[in-house]
Amino acid sequence: MATHVSHVIVAAAFLLLLLPFSFSFSISHSHRSAAINLFAATPTSLEDAYEALRVFQILGIEEKNTPVNEDTCQKVVESLASSSPLKDLFYALKVNAILKCNVNGNVFKDIASRLKATVHDASALLDIYYSIGGLVVIKDQDSNVDVLLADVDGVFQSIKVLSQSDGRWRYSSDNPESSTYAAGLALESLAGLISLASSEFDQSKVNVVKNGIVKLFDGIEKYEDGTFYFDEKYVGGHEQRGSLSTTSSVVRGVTAFAAVTSGKINLPGDKILGLAKFFLGIGIPGDAKDFFNQVESLAFLESNRISIPLILSLPETVYSLTKKGQLKVKVNTVLGSAAPPLTVKLVRAFSTGAKDSAIIDSKELRYDQESGFHVLDALPKNVDVGTYVFVFEIVLHDFGSEKVYATGGQIHVPIYVTGIIEVGNAEITVLDSDLGSAETQKKLDLAGNDAVSLSANHLQKLRFSFQLTTPHGHVFKPHQAFFKLRHETKVEHIFVVGNTGKKFEKVLDFLGLVEKLFYLSGKYEIELTVGDAVMENSFLRLLGHVELDLPEAPEKAPRPPPPPVDPYSRYGPKAEITHIFRSPEKRPHQELSLAFLGLILLPFIGFLVGLLRLGVNLKNFPGSTVPATFGILFHVGIAAVLLLYVLFWLKLDLFTTLKAFGLLGAILMFVGHRILSHLAFTSAKLKSA
Repeated sequence: MATHVSHVIVAAAFLLLLLPFSFSFSISHSHRSAAINLFAATPTSLEDAYEALRVFQILGIEEKNTPVNEDTCQKVVESLASSSPLKDLFYALKVNAILKCNVNGNVFKDIASRLKATVHDASALLDIYYSIGGLVVIKDQDSNVDVLLADVDGVFQSIKVLSQSDGRWRYSSDNPESSTYAAGLALESLAGLISLASSEFDQSKVNVVKNGIVKLFDGIEKYEDGTFYFDEKYVGGHEQRGSLSTTSSVVRGVTAFAAVTSGKINLPGDKILGLAKFFLGIGIPGDAKDFFNQVESLAFLESNRISIPLILSLPETVYSLTKKGQLKVKVNTVLGSAAPPLTVKLVRAFSTGAKDSAIIDSKELRYDQESGFHVLDALPKNVDVGTYVFVFEIVLHDFGSEKVYATGGQIHVPIYVTGIIEVGNAEITVLDSDLGSAETQKKLDLAGNDAVSLSANHLQKLRFSFQLTTPHGHVFKPHQAFFKLRHETKVEHIFVVGNTGKKFEKVLDFLGLVEKLFYLSGKYEIELTVGDAVMENSFLRLLGHVELDLPEAPEKAPRPPPPPVDPYSRYGPKAEITHIFRSPEKRPHQELSLAFLGLILLPFIGFLVGLLRLGVNLKNFPGSTVPATFGILFHVGIAAVLLLYVLFWLKLDLFTTLKAFGLLGAILMFVGHRILSHLAFTSAKLKSA
């Protein structure tokens, strides 16, 4: 019986990690679904509300699907009307810019006056950032409000004094630590300052900032696949930032500064493309803050004035020789928008095992206008089953587009070419150890269900061999080929099947294996496992069994390991626990027991008869209401105690009886003390009279 294994081997993927691959996907529908789930809860702060609204705005999600409600606008109006902290004021203005809440125009004027005063007096970077950012938002919302700054040079100097020689910035003059995250805030503040200038901004100051941006990018981090990112070093007294939030801050600052200044910032296009790869390579973040940073950064890269990255992606990187499909390539912007007119060229393709030998040289892909894919209709006939690296190149049709878009040069993409591997010439032979002659030889059909039955002793050998052939007739070498012997006691022995030329062969010399086999004679099942990432018919096959006759184990021979314990057995049903109790004592006859019960009840019956004969004396029973009540309760309590004794005898346990008796005892003590005190007082009064 043959058992086919799907996706058995992925060892080839390890080799691909060693190559400089660049492979990313643009923002997809999955991001829209994730955004609705991540921002499903009602935001607790205006900052959270802005991040949710901004993400929905970028991804084109309708407002009715957002969790933001009328309460958010109410918070905005309250924050704008009060003397809120600068951060709350900043995000209230940001939210209002999207929701268009009903805010009085005079409120904007009051806020603008406050922010302008703060800008001129502030020395901390965050205060300047929130103040200038708020003024920029007001400028975009209400053109009647005066937000222009007169002393732009003074504010510029307040920000510039915090810059460092390596392009990073400080949060304040009191803090000597430099921060990459702060550099993004500073650049965004400077961009806002330029847009708020009442007169033309000094170009020499702009050039100084541009040089600082270039120095900042000189310290950018890089992965081998061409991904670029910024990392934050420890900054004392401020929150530690991760690479995602740090890179996002720099992207916001640089793109904002480039948008308000003339001329280009001298940054290489591959670094801008590398930043896009960093954000796209994250996939779909599970944290709302990270998701916002990713999506907003990609939105800025989508329309920046430095260089717009183009992303080459493949819907599938597995090509089947059996199905003979098409190899499709798509080029989009980071948010999935259409790319300008271009051509995708397959520069070359090579096997991961032979980098210097190209199997495809310079082939232009056909563009399908209907689907938007660049298509390679069929692979050349010399492409066989295996793992390859395809090198693509994007060629823009318009020469001027090269200054606008970043294509990344040659792009390496891993491609798996899969197919059905033919298994043939399989045979298993029992050999004589001395002469090497075949004592038993049997052919095997590994595609069928037949099984062999063999026998051997410790003086013989077992030889197993087979051949693997690709669809193009070449010898195929899988990443895994295992020959397994499993004893009837579940002890397993696994052997790697090596290849000798065109065939795979394994010879087991039982004389040298007796110790490894723990001298266990008996029936051994024979199992073969062959698998590879590009082998569509990877299989695990039971070949049959062999009866081994091995010598007796010496005294000091190693013992076989205990059978493996199923880890899930601890959760299964446990063995039933049986208790053996002492045999009950022999009981007396029923008549004797009833007679004994009668003797016990006889005194009580005598007591009742005596009461009937003597009569009940009630002359001392209190006549007034309160003492009479205590007297009745006292006698009822005595009766309850007697009843409790009966219940204890019949059904109650000791602890329940003691708890009930404790309650009744407390009541009896109280009412008994009251009635006895009354009787003593009455008796003393009669004696004195």
